[in-house]
Amino acid sequence: MEKIVKTDAEWQAELSDLAYRVTRQHGTERAFTQDNFPKGPGTFRCVCCDAPLFDAATKYDSGSGWPSFYAPLDPERVGEQSDTSHFMRRTEVHCARCEAHLGHVFPDGPAPTGLRYCVNGVALRFEPEA
Repeated sequence: MEKIVKTDAEWQAELSDLAYRVTRQHGTERAFTQDNFPKGPGTFRCVCCDAPLFDAATKYDSGSGWPSFYAPLDPERVGEQSDTSHFMRRTEVHCARCEAHLGHVFPDGPAPTGLRYCVNGVALRFEPEA
């Protein structure tokens, strides 16, 4: 997978203000504001580089206010790193292709993985299955 590297100015020109703040500056959108994706089969892609990240079949309602998935489409497409901001210890998840901040992964999800990838909706673009 080829890495995508752009300057901050290039990202700012391509993304909405909110998408830039979340994906490039590790921000967080307000809960219950960006999970209005259509239902049905499809793929959730990175809003920055269009990499396929999550299958719609793995999306579920966690009640958290953010889109939640129990597994990435391919584990190599979603990177992880330790996040100790806000006086918490969490695991941050990002797009492995362009390093866009997606959200965090928690060990309180449903079967079969027991994981909850809690993702900022503004970091995703939904592509319905053709």
